Amino acid sequence: MHGSKIPIWFFIGLLLAIYGVLILGYGILEAMTGSFPPGVQLTELHTPIWWGGLLLVIGLFYLVKFRPRQSR
Repeated sequence: MHGSKIPIWFFIGLLLAIYGVLILGYGILEAMTGSFPPGVQLTELHTPIWWGGLLLVIGLFYLVKFRPRQSR
């Protein structure tokens, strides 16, 4: 029985995608409700949406590129 080796980059992509979904979801919720933390500058840029989306895209790229394949 041969074990399939899973690259560490697959797990890094999984973590990035999970963090991206969480941050993006928070950013969308924050933008919809308009409840920004007090004293934060440049809130109109909606940085959680941008960073969450970027992390999600990078994570999905790593998940697709380094997904485990069946060895024959």
